Amino acid sequence: MKIFIDADGSPVVNIAIEVGKKYDLETILVKNEAHEFKSDYAKIVTVDISPDSADFYIFNKISKGDILISQDFGLFAMVLSKGAICINQNGDLFDNSNIDFILQNRHLSSKLRREQGVYTKFKKREPYMDSLFKDSLEDIIQENI
Repeated sequence: MKIFIDADGSPVVNIAIEVGKKYDLETILVKNEAHEFKSDYAKIVTVDISPDSADFYIFNKISKGDILISQDFGLFAMVLSKGAICINQNGDLFDNSNIDFILQNRHLSSKLRREQGVYTKFKKREPYMDSLFKDSLEDIIQENI
């Protein structure tokens, strides 16, 4: 089991690395050239800045039973086909039972934004969300090792 982190814009990179180190799991942080990260534990992979470069790298390297941490529902759908475990920055788990619904909602929301200019405001990330993420990630690891 490996942990892949889609690091561009992720607020939980350091927490994920900390948990990976705690469980002695190979942790791979995938980022584009525009972001800078340092880690004494995680392997850092830098891809070019073109759209979806990190997604394609992750898809090509991830295997059944690996964990993906991302905010990208399209990437979740791709890696679920390979048997990977998908979790977002809030600790929500995505699998084959809910990804179709999530993708459909994403499509409808995008259509609303384009046609009617309807936008939602994202709430500021609260500190308790980091604890929810960490607990969820640890639960997933413990259930699958």
